[in-house]
Amino acid sequence: MDPPPEHCMFGPYKIHSKEVFYATPLSFAMVNLRPVLPGHVLVCPRREVKRFDDLSAEEVSDLWHSAQKIGSQLERHHGASSLTFTIQDGPQAGQTVPHVHIHILPRKSSDFEKNDEIYDALDEKEKELKQKLDLDKDRKDRSFEEMAREADEYRMLFS
Repeated sequence: MDPPPEHCMFGPYKIHSKEVFYATPLSFAMVNLRPVLPGHVLVCPRREVKRFDDLSAEEVSDLWHSAQKIGSQLERHHGASSLTFTIQDGPQAGQTVPHVHIHILPRKSSDFEKNDEIYDALDEKEKELKQKLDLDKDRKDRSFEEMAREADEYRMLFS
């Protein structure tokens, strides 16, 4: 694993290295500002790319290889039995930050009554984030300190 730079860009937003827990030359993984479930993280290409189709073959390979490795560790760490990997590719798909990212969610049998409700929950969190970004309403976000602690915990899984 490569050390993360001082910060990574996630679309127009600077993500502090303390929120990043995994990095390669082409990808990085960060904790989520508004997780749907414990262990909900994001994996992004280092290059700012809006749409999945704009990634190079090397970036696609590295992104999914990173997601596979991270998902496996987080599934064990959270005592989950499955994983949801999802990409919202473009605004009509629910993407609120114009930078390709894979959501990884460790799943347990009791997390949602109906399995596909996970997508409604993701959509709701994205809408809340869009309102926050557009209107700067009262934050329901996690604190930087809370996110840094979680990233420290996850970083240990890859050291």
